Amino acid sequence: MSAADADTFEFVVSTIRRTINEDWIADFEITSETRFNDDLELESIEFVKIADQLQAHYGDRLDIAGWLSGKSVAELIGLSVGVLTDYIEQTLAA
Repeated sequence: MSAADADTFEFVVSTIRRTINEDWIADFEITSETRFNDDLELESIEFVKIADQLQAHYGDRLDIAGWLSGKSVAELIGLSVGVLTDYIEQTLAA
């Protein structure tokens, strides 16, 4: 993972922690394989808040809603922190 990728990953993780803002998340190990649905058990509104904060930080270059709309139900259920980070990195690099 490059330094830029690591910075993006850390920003995504910090955004998740701020958004969930519950005691358990402070000690929960979030890796690139951590899944939003199965591991973090996020409500859809929490994911929307995370996406909104990422969009606000990175700007109009990201279209998280559009990117997600192209995913199957299985892909959405299995969405991981790493996949989201990869999308951000690829979009910013383009």
